[in-house]
Amino acid sequence: MKKTILSEGITKNFLTFLPIISLISMLLINLITFENTMSGPNQIALLISAGIGCIIAYNRGESIKKILHGMIDSVHSSSNAIIILLIIGGLTSSWILSGIVPAMIYYGIELINPKYFLLTTCIICAIVSISTGSSWTTAATIGIALISISELLGIPKGLVAGAIISGAYFGDKMSPLSETTNLAPSVSGSNLIEHIKYMTHTTIPTIFITLILFFLIGLNSKQQSVSFDEMNMFLEAIKSKFYIGIELFILPLIVIALIYNRVSAQKTLLIGMMSGLVIAYLLQKELIQEINLYTDSNTFITLAKTILTGTNIQIEHEAVNNLLSKHGVFGMLWIILLVITAMVFGGVMHKGGFLKEITSLILSKASSHIQIIQSTAGACLFFNITACDQYLAIVIPGRMFKEIYPEHNLHPTNLSRTIEDAGTVTSVLVPWNSCAAYHAEILSINPVAYLPYCFFNIISPFMTLAFAYFNIRIKKNEK
Repeated sequence: MKKTILSEGITKNFLTFLPIISLISMLLINLITFENTMSGPNQIALLISAGIGCIIAYNRGESIKKILHGMIDSVHSSSNAIIILLIIGGLTSSWILSGIVPAMIYYGIELINPKYFLLTTCIICAIVSISTGSSWTTAATIGIALISISELLGIPKGLVAGAIISGAYFGDKMSPLSETTNLAPSVSGSNLIEHIKYMTHTTIPTIFITLILFFLIGLNSKQQSVSFDEMNMFLEAIKSKFYIGIELFILPLIVIALIYNRVSAQKTLLIGMMSGLVIAYLLQKELIQEINLYTDSNTFITLAKTILTGTNIQIEHEAVNNLLSKHGVFGMLWIILLVITAMVFGGVMHKGGFLKEITSLILSKASSHIQIIQSTAGACLFFNITACDQYLAIVIPGRMFKEIYPEHNLHPTNLSRTIEDAGTVTSVLVPWNSCAAYHAEILSINPVAYLPYCFFNIISPFMTLAFAYFNIRIKKNEK
């Protein structure tokens, strides 16, 4: 009898985890087959795993209608991110045509010392991200320029992407303008100011260690030697096609100011995109006329194509051509498909009852404050892997543990800090998560290549676990 009950329990647990096991297995097959997490049919893997989840849930008595509603609701919840993705695709191309990105590359090459490039990159991205409250906006603007500069300097792309992402997520995590920084305390029962103040205890040591690592790597790395003549040819190639006056930096500053004044991300990025086209029309007339000639178009069509299909600039320098080739709105469609299929999978996991069962298993193992914080961090990472969405990896654990923390005399700021340390920053480390897919496309890099160098994102969850283990800055409720 006991064996039967045990066997049924093992079978039930196996079926609960089967959709996740199948997803990870197929994604690994994609990686082995295509040698690139972004090249394989990840969308198909997500849909097949969602199908497996549907079959198991249906056999357990869940209605198909309920599961379908779960899929639709999940996809609908990502609509804001999808719109932002489309706008950013157009914004990137418009800022290249306007000369903003080329100007960033030009002045960046002249001003940044290669030995301190990684350190400088991380700091710049942290400042921009704190100012805007968005890691996505940071990567799509200054991030593109920095990754382009690194290619010319011969610095490994994975390292630079890791520095960009580390700095961007530090700002995203700490900025009062960030959606995640506001979301974490709201689902945990703490307040924003207290939450940010409490996060500094784990975040400042983490970013400090991160900066030291990038500093040491920069000092000891051997960049490919680039001759003075090659550098001059590169800079001249940019100047030959673009007007790169210092006034081009006004628009990025305006975008930062708009976000700082809490204008919505969609409106701000749309203003940035359309303003980029106006600047291109006013300051890059010769370039636009040249594009009109070899594409047999007029100015309006050229500007429209820039937004939709990306930049089409012919420069007699292959490196510059490669750096300034982006695919506009259409180039973001495969990411959007990945986001939609990931959210379908997340919807099945939620409405099929899988997440609830896994939550119960996690909570049953937590009793001491160390175990509770460990379970919270594990849950955040788990939901980044299974729900494929950063916000769900914050909201679900926040709701799961909201009542558990006070029961063990733990202040809500412990919960809000933990879900930021382990949920906000780890999303970009999961190749099929929407955050990783976005950064992979924007920075033109495989997530596996940048993953080992996202020091801030990797260290953050371990830092919060270390604080719990050694009972450092674990705030108790006042009796």
